[in-house]
Order: sequence, then C-alpha cells, then structure tokens
Amino acid sequence: MFWEDKGYLLSKLKYSENSIIANFYTLDHGKISGIIYGATSKKIKGYLQIGNIFHINCSIKNEGRIPTLKVEIINAITPTFFNHQKKLYCISSAMSMIKFLTVENQSNNKIFDLINNFFKFLNKENWIKNYIIWELKLLKEIGYDLNLQSIANRETVNNKVVYFVKSSSQKKEIPSFLVDTQIEHVDKKDILNGFSLLGSYLEKNILLPNNIKIPNSRKDFLNLVNSLF
Repeated sequence: MFWEDKGYLLSKLKYSENSIIANFYTLDHGKISGIIYGATSKKIKGYLQIGNIFHINCSIKNEGRIPTLKVEIINAITPTFFNHQKKLYCISSAMSMIKFLTVENQSNNKIFDLINNFFKFLNKENWIKNYIIWELKLLKEIGYDLNLQSIANRETVNNKVVYFVKSSSQKKEIPSFLVDTQIEHVDKKDILNGFSLLGSYLEKNILLPNNIKIPNSRKDFLNLVNSLF
C-alpha cells in the first residue's frame, strides 16, 4: 500500500546508523509513524526538526510491519525560532502533547488545524497565554471538554472579576482567561494556575488511567516559564 500526505514532525528516534523512526501528525491519516532511511544524510538531516512540516510518501509492504517513509520539506518552521529558546521549548511541548494524546492512524482535520494555528499565535504577543488556551482546545478535540464557561461561578474581589468552581469541600479559582478568552492582560498567577489546572486534569483523567506520564517537554517548558517571572 502506498499513500501521500503532509504532516508535522512530532518526534524522532534513532533506529540504526543512518535511519530514524519518526512520528508525524498528518492531514488525512492522523498520527503515523515510520522509518526514514538516510535520515542522517546532509541532504535531509538539517530539516528533520520537531515542528517542521513535510510532504510524506508512505510505503507499507506488509501489514503489521512499520511503514517506510520518504519526506520532503514543505516549510522549515522551527529554525525560525532558533534564537528564541522559550518558543523552542513551547514547540517541543505542543508536539509532545499531540503525540501522547492522539490515536495512531485516526485522522482529525480539526487537530491538524490546531497545529496550524499554534504556529500562527507563536509569533504574537500573548503566545504563552494562547498556548494554554490551545491545550484546552486540544483536550476538547480528543473528547475531554472541560466546559469552563458553563461550570464556572463568578464574583468580584477587589474590583477584579474572579472565576471559580465550587465543590462540597473546596472552592478552586479558575484563571479568568480560560473562561473569557478575549482577556488580553494576564499575570504570573493566572499563567501558572492555567498550567497547573490543565496539568492536573491531564494527569487525573487521561494520563494516569492509561499509565502515561506528563511529557517531559511540557514540564521543561513550564519550568522555563516559571523562571521568567
């Protein structure tokens, strides 16, 4: 079987001296993995950066065996951020989230569009805030809609609108920008609370039940963000 598609590189792992196993999220085939032979050659090695988008030729000779992939660069996105360490960490975090939270060989054009939109807002001023909102949208697309707009209560404290959810035992604040995504100004507390809220939800409802740990790249990005304030 043979097919062609385009997709973002999510991860890569050395397979042999001159080949790698690569994971992509593609437009028509969803998340796929395969062997790229000659991946260490000068012609292609420099382009195989996480987050770049490629034209992919996939060849499957025998069912049950890992496919062989041939790739050509469409857009070398990641190198444009080589001088911006924080955004490189963010790219790694986003691609890892896609890898860990999506199903192999199951297409979803909305998730592909989410990746497209990720690289659009990465050049905007409030990109860290928008990244957290992006994670929230990703969760919704894979079937875990937190629906914060519906469950959040609202009150005014010291002339500031505060959102929270209330249970029988506690009252937990929700970062305002996750309820009202049009809010422009966010502070350190909101950003870190946003990461914490989604991280806790991920672990409790998705990762731990499936014996998966939060990707190290997300932890690394959060640690870097924390050091900025």
